[in-house]
Amino acid sequence: MTHASVHQFYYLLLVTGIILNVSSQVKVVVADTHSPAIKFLPGFPGPLPFRLETGYVGVDKSEDVQLFYYFVESQRKPKEDPVILWMTGGPGCSSFSGLAMGIGPIYFKEVPYDGTLPTLLLNPDAWTKTASMIFLDYPVGTGFSYGRTSIASRTDDNQAAAQAVQFVRKWLVSHPEFLSNPFYVGGDSYAGIFVPIITQMMSNGNEAGLKPSINLKGYIAGNPKTFPAENNFSIPFSHGKGLISDELYESLIRSCGFDLKPDPDSTECTEAFEAYNQCIDGINSFDILDINCPIDLPLRRLLSNENRVFSDRFGETSLSAQSISDCLADAHELFDYWFNDEKVRNALHTRKKTIETWTRCGDVEYDGQIKDVRPYHANLSTKGYRSLIYSGDNDWLVPFQSTQAWIRGLNYSIFDDWRRWIVEDQIAGYTRTYSNKMTFATVKGGSHTAPDNRPAECYAMFERWVSEKPL
Repeated sequence: MTHASVHQFYYLLLVTGIILNVSSQVKVVVADTHSPAIKFLPGFPGPLPFRLETGYVGVDKSEDVQLFYYFVESQRKPKEDPVILWMTGGPGCSSFSGLAMGIGPIYFKEVPYDGTLPTLLLNPDAWTKTASMIFLDYPVGTGFSYGRTSIASRTDDNQAAAQAVQFVRKWLVSHPEFLSNPFYVGGDSYAGIFVPIITQMMSNGNEAGLKPSINLKGYIAGNPKTFPAENNFSIPFSHGKGLISDELYESLIRSCGFDLKPDPDSTECTEAFEAYNQCIDGINSFDILDINCPIDLPLRRLLSNENRVFSDRFGETSLSAQSISDCLADAHELFDYWFNDEKVRNALHTRKKTIETWTRCGDVEYDGQIKDVRPYHANLSTKGYRSLIYSGDNDWLVPFQSTQAWIRGLNYSIFDDWRRWIVEDQIAGYTRTYSNKMTFATVKGGSHTAPDNRPAECYAMFERWVSEKPL
């Protein structure tokens, strides 16, 4: 998109009401309800070496939407360090995914579940070493966030974004010591839709004089869902990664066209798509180099085999046996066992009889109306907000090529051209910075949620960027 077309598109969104007018936001806010500092967590050895708080914030006029959050205070200079609002995608995946999978100060020890409470360990690469972070269960129905009525339990892009903005303003009322701290909005995966919309609404509210004002500086998005055509880039990604042959790729491009969609009127296109699907069947779409765990893996039934020795004829552990062991120890599964323990819920100060069974990613009644958020990025750029967009380069779901494409489509000049960035004398990825204060970075070997499997690299990336240093 050219600058002119982007601005025209954005103006059209404004006049048609796709971007919510700030008048719909509540102008008078009151404090939230939060827990005292949590000193201990079941499964973590000893007292927590960081400040953790949880709480609920009621939003909308009747406060029928109760949003649950985890707040981890910066372990460096909390009075000065940035505050980050972080959301996980889905929609419907708890933000505890971020807190305990690469970004936050703890993570699960990945060993097969044996009936005892999963163990938590300290993350040496937590982003909370240099920033305070609010991990928000968002939208309503996610994690411990809930609606008091059936109507309150349903939401859409605009309504949910307005609720998130109201949440932040109410949270700041009860945490006035953070009013002057730089504030950023962040998230990954489907939160790539949430992040720019929420940032735009915060900016609009500040301009309209809503109080308290948010010291908004920018936003962060990891492997972000952004526009519908990003699905087309899974095929060039598959070709570049060696999952399909040159001939198959050329056949797909030739017979199916630029949109790379099955064409029922073309025999070649239909056959090429069938061949393509056969090639990628069984690939872990979140990380093509990782094993592909069955969704319905019967964990409890396999527990009796956890100490069994699997050997091939050379006496070495077989790949299939190792895969089973890795799937059994998957942190995603350990989440459910940990959260559904009564001691854990008591420690987190959750409200009884609101969420019967906690699930990391659950079904939410959410209407994703906004499919393309590129105009939001364009508008935020004109306002001078900083942004960090990063891509784990092993992600098939939102390939780095698609993210590169929409950033390039904003048509901003390059400030710092494509180059490698280094962590501990090793190439951690590649980066490019644009004149609109947008930094794009790949994370070499990173998955769909890159901090999960590249925590040290992602922390270095974040720390440098948030400190306004080159990657």
